[in-house]
Amino acid sequence: MAEIQRIVVVTKKTALEELIYRLNSRDQARFYLEQNKISFSEYEQAHQQYQQAIASIKRQLPATIKQQFIERDFLPTYQFDEHDLVLTVGPDGLVINTAKYLTTQPILAVNPDPSRIDGVLIPFHYEQLRTELEHVLRGKKRLSHVSMVKAELNDGQVLYGINDLFIGPRSHTSARYQLQLGRQIESQISSGIIVSTGAGSTGWLRSITHGACSIAQYFADSNAVKPPEVEALALGWEAENVWFTVREPFVSRLSQATIVFGQLTKGQELIITSQMPENGVIFSDGIESDYLSFPSGFIARVGLAERKAYLVVR
Repeated sequence: MAEIQRIVVVTKKTALEELIYRLNSRDQARFYLEQNKISFSEYEQAHQQYQQAIASIKRQLPATIKQQFIERDFLPTYQFDEHDLVLTVGPDGLVINTAKYLTTQPILAVNPDPSRIDGVLIPFHYEQLRTELEHVLRGKKRLSHVSMVKAELNDGQVLYGINDLFIGPRSHTSARYQLQLGRQIESQISSGIIVSTGAGSTGWLRSITHGACSIAQYFADSNAVKPPEVEALALGWEAENVWFTVREPFVSRLSQATIVFGQLTKGQELIITSQMPENGVIFSDGIESDYLSFPSGFIARVGLAERKAYLVVR
């Protein structure tokens, strides 16, 4: 890792700030919540806690090194430098969203509100920041090399994901495409394809497999078909393979469903040729607003990414 010359702190709007932005005023936000019998004070307390954490973090940052605060919405256009240390202040989703825009920069993920945020990817309490920063700046840090998944289109566009990629329709319509895995090729109609990393394998992928096994169990009328345990799907953050699954495949005269679930090892890829005249998309980590258009004729190659996210851990 390069010597750290700047600390970039990535923040996010609180739920209260998002609501005020949408409704134009604090009073309107209060009225909206109370009309829906939702506690305004809970939103307010969470907002105050986040601001308290930000203030504490600012006090703990060393004055001898450059600092930059940016809001999450500016990540797609922000130019990170190889000498940056990236400090995220928010939930796991903020770590995931930030990592997609980095190359070799380490991420120090800080939990601003442990009473509300479990923080699977966030090992550090904001009050511990000064000590952890000293370790990192002295080069005394342990990094987890978190694997990523990548989609590359035939026009050169690329999208990375920390948890997963979705390839399919933007709306609740059918995805039509040709799927190739090795020498197997078939036309498919489904509600889309999910490709999950080790970090994401116990999230969206788990819910899909649980549902599929429960349906199979019902029709088999047997307890022999059981949803997989978490351990069966968990690959580990640094795993050199990823899961893929086709959601709700439809078999017809024009479509098959034999390539529906499995793993891709390093060097393997799914080759997906879109047959969707409109609404075809590829997005990562559940963030639909950050996507690649995937209309008819476009080809996506999907597999393990060549780069990883570098997460500072205990």
